[in-house]
Amino acid sequence: MNVSKWVALLLLLLASCSDDDGVLPANTGGQGPASATGGSTSTPTTSGSVGGAAGGGGTGSGGESGSVGMAGSGGGGSAGADGSDSGSADASADAGRICDRGGGTDWGKAVVDSTMKRFSDPSSMGGWGYQPALFLHGAYLVYRRTHDARYLSYIKRWIDAHVDANGGIDDTLSWLDDIMPGNVVLDVYQETKDDKYKAAADRLRKRFDTFPRTSDGGFWHNTGYAGQTWGDGVFMSCPFLARYGQIFGDAAYTNDETSKQLVVYHDHLKHPTNGTHYHAWDEQGDASWTTPAILHSAESWCRAVGWYGMGAIEVLEVLPANHPSRAPIVTILQGLVEGFKKNQDPATGRWFQVIDKGSDPGNWLETSCSAMLSYTIARAIQRGYVAATYADVAAKAYQGIMQKVSLGSDGLTNITDISIGTSVGNLAYYFGRPRATNDFHGLGAFLIMLEQFAASCP
Repeated sequence: MNVSKWVALLLLLLASCSDDDGVLPANTGGQGPASATGGSTSTPTTSGSVGGAAGGGGTGSGGESGSVGMAGSGGGGSAGADGSDSGSADASADAGRICDRGGGTDWGKAVVDSTMKRFSDPSSMGGWGYQPALFLHGAYLVYRRTHDARYLSYIKRWIDAHVDANGGIDDTLSWLDDIMPGNVVLDVYQETKDDKYKAAADRLRKRFDTFPRTSDGGFWHNTGYAGQTWGDGVFMSCPFLARYGQIFGDAAYTNDETSKQLVVYHDHLKHPTNGTHYHAWDEQGDASWTTPAILHSAESWCRAVGWYGMGAIEVLEVLPANHPSRAPIVTILQGLVEGFKKNQDPATGRWFQVIDKGSDPGNWLETSCSAMLSYTIARAIQRGYVAATYADVAAKAYQGIMQKVSLGSDGLTNITDISIGTSVGNLAYYFGRPRATNDFHGLGAFLIMLEQFAASCP
C-alpha cells in the first residue's frame, strides 16, 4: 500500500475518534474547539500533554516544564493526502502496523509495564516533579484505553506519596515545572472524586495568584529567574489551569489566563526565519544566555518547541469557540506546524535537538521532541486547525520514532536518544546533552503521541 493511502486512512480514522479517544479525562462543561476556519465545535472530553526535565529517571526542578490539557472528539480534517480511501484490505493491514508494527505488541502497555517493573515502588521514580508526572500522565492515557486497574493504582500510589490527607503537597512550587504534576492530580481526582485531590488541585491553582510575572503578564519560569519566560513553561502551567477551570467552574479566569500566556510567550519567543521558537526570553536581558539588545536565547531547542505546541493544543481543546484569543492561537499553531514541516529530517522523519541546525555534524535527532511534534501535528489535523496535507509529516515522524523503540533481551522496552533535562544554553550545550535511554521525558512524550495515534487502531 502506498504512503498516500496509508495517510488517507489515518486521517479518516482520526477524524472519527470516539469520545474516549482523547488524552485527558472528560471535563465538565465548556465548549469544544472550533476549526481554524470557524467551523463547528465539539464537546471536549480528554486529551494529552507532556513535560519533562532532569536526566534519567531522576526528578527535581531546574530544567524544563510540562503539563496536560483536555481533548475533545470528532472534528478536524478527514481527507487523505491523495483524497483516496480505497484499498480497504491493505489499509486495514497498514492501520494495524500503527498499533504494533506487525509484531503483535501493544507498545503503550509494553512501555507502561516495563517502567512499572523497573520502578516497582512508584515513589522510587523520584519526588514531586514533572518528569515522572509526564510518564504517569501518559500511563493514565493508556489506562483510559485499556482500563487496566494496575495502572491507575500505580499512578495513585505516586500521588499519595506526595499529597497528604489535607491536600498538602511536599514541594515549594517555585517553578512552573512544579505545576505540571497537577494534571496527574486531576487524573486521579476524576477517577476517585476524593476531596484530598481537589484540595491539592486548589493549592496549585491558588499558586498563580501570587506567581511573579513579566511586565506584559507572562509567568516567570521560576520565582528566582526574574523576567524569564521559557517555552517549556507553557506546557507546565497552562494545560493544568485550563483543565482545572473546566472541572471546578473557574473557566472564566482560566480561559483568559491560559490564552493570554500562549500569546505573550509566542510574542517573546517567535523566531523570524525558522518558523518555530527560541528556547527562552529574558525581559531585562541580563541572563547569561542573552543581552539587553537581544533578550531571547540564541537557539531553537526542539523540546521547548514541542512543549509549546502541546500546550497550545491542550488549551484549544477547552477554549470556547467565541473566545477572542482562540483565532490568534490557531494562527500561531498553524505557523508552528509549517515550521515543523520545514525543519523535519527528510531521511528519518524525526527532528534535531536544535531544530534548525540539521546540517551541523554535532547535532543529533532527539526522540522526545519528535514525539511531541508528531502528536501536535496529528491532533491539529484531527481538530481541523491545519490542512490534511500535513498528515504525511505526522505519519513519517511516527514511523521514525518507532525506529527508536525496541524490546530488550529481558523483555522490557527501550526508547533511545532522549535528551536529559535541559536548561538554556548555547549551541554546544544543547549538542552536548547526554542521550539517555528510557528517560521519563521520552517515555511520557511517546505514550502521549502513541495514544493519539491509537485512535486509528482497528
